[in-house]
Amino acid sequence: DVSSPKHGKVDPDNMPHVGGNMWAGGTGGRDTAGLGGKGGPYRLDAGHKVYQVSQAEKDAVPEEVKRAAREMAEKAFKQRLKEIQMSEYDASTYERFSGAVRRQVQSLRIILDNLQ
Repeated sequence: DVSSPKHGKVDPDNMPHVGGNMWAGGTGGRDTAGLGGKGGPYRLDAGHKVYQVSQAEKDAVPEEVKRAAREMAEKAFKQRLKEIQMSEYDASTYERFSGAVRRQVQSLRIILDNLQ
């Protein structure tokens, strides 16, 4: 069961963690920032293979946990904007322009990776 969202502990060796309720950047777990899990406050990719929990499990997360996760994500987003000296207006403008060329940038990255 999910209880409350948190960032989680950072593994200094960046080992892959699947499931559980402890590690930031893990996959398929609960309550912590990562990918493929449920109840975490925000997505955090540590570069490992993603294990996905079912949509039914994600839908079963209690509303108060979802609300707490959204609040924590919003706070982290605002803190990150402050760190990089960007306003919310700047972020939305960046997202608008970035979104318009996202496919082309991804295609170019694939081409460049293949050339390397």
